[in-house]
Amino acid sequence: MSKRKVCVVVTARPSYSRCKTLLQAISDHHALELQLVVAGSALLDRYGSAVDIIEADGFNISEKVFNVLEGETSTAMAKTTGIAVIELSSVFFKLEPDVVVTIADRFETLATSIAASYQNIPLAHLQGGEVTGNIDEKVRHANTKLADIHFVASSEAMTRVLKMGEDVNYVFNTGCPSIDLAKEVRYSQTLGFDPVKKYGGVGHDLDWRDGYIVVMQHPVTTELSSSREQILQTLSAIDNYGKPTFWFWPNVDPGSDGIASGIRSYRETNNPKNIHFFKNMEPKDFLKLIKHAEALVGNSSVGIREASYLGVPVVNIGTRQEKRQRSRNVVDCNYEKNEILEAVLTQVKKERPPSEIIYGDGSAGNKIANILGEIYLKSHKTIIY
Repeated sequence: MSKRKVCVVVTARPSYSRCKTLLQAISDHHALELQLVVAGSALLDRYGSAVDIIEADGFNISEKVFNVLEGETSTAMAKTTGIAVIELSSVFFKLEPDVVVTIADRFETLATSIAASYQNIPLAHLQGGEVTGNIDEKVRHANTKLADIHFVASSEAMTRVLKMGEDVNYVFNTGCPSIDLAKEVRYSQTLGFDPVKKYGGVGHDLDWRDGYIVVMQHPVTTELSSSREQILQTLSAIDNYGKPTFWFWPNVDPGSDGIASGIRSYRETNNPKNIHFFKNMEPKDFLKLIKHAEALVGNSSVGIREASYLGVPVVNIGTRQEKRQRSRNVVDCNYEKNEILEAVLTQVKKERPPSEIIYGDGSAGNKIANILGEIYLKSHKTIIY
């Protein structure tokens, strides 16, 4: 009996950490064959070359799709997605997968869903049913309606997907595969590596062993004109805080140009001696860095998901994660220097929050692979009213 071909499309660096354990579980499954397609910003050096980490982890890449249009504007976002629809349609025609997997809510994931659905290829979607701000909200729910199989990360998300009329027999609360990686580092006693020596980056050498924070701040696609000012407020707050800080470059979203130029301008003008900047890290190293940080600051979903499981204090800035289910580790604030600084000081002085299991128990990858190996595949559905 031939193996069922499962095609997973990874389009950006965060998408890889969202599916790494799933990729391994598919590779190890006796009834499945992994087809891995890497596309979008995951192939670009300026966003950390996630493809290099994927290959170093031993995964064989079936196809690479270069589809990112420069500009970091809403128009470029639309065109990038359009190019991806064209290219992925050809990739799926060539690979002939039995099922395609698309991940979460990044704008370009919609291209995966369209290219698969229009060719009558069963589509599985990870992380549907969640609520956030900006364009991700529309993309996630559009992916849900195009998908045939749903692997959600929480009970709230499952309820929402079912309310959207999806078949209960094809909706599974498996948790998020990113929590599988967090589980592997949860009990690590030390960081175990020097971030600057291992990953280089830009900025001053930091004496981080007595404590540090991590910052990840991405643009909000509905607040593009404010991206530069928002990042300058955060930079000023963290510079004033003065403690060692590891800061990660933004994702390839509309508005990231404003964030990048704001960072470069502030760095050249103020030369903050407590901040070191990185493009990317191996997923497990990144989670170790988060695990041992005094706090995570910014607007990344890592603060809502993995940091909750790891019990890491989080300062969540702005609207990007608005209404997303969260635990007691998160404090929210606005894009205002003094408010950010006060929130950081409050979080690092608190007792560490407990670990909370909202987005899975660390076994999602195997659960999803087992379901993909057994479920009856279909590329059509009827809405349940």
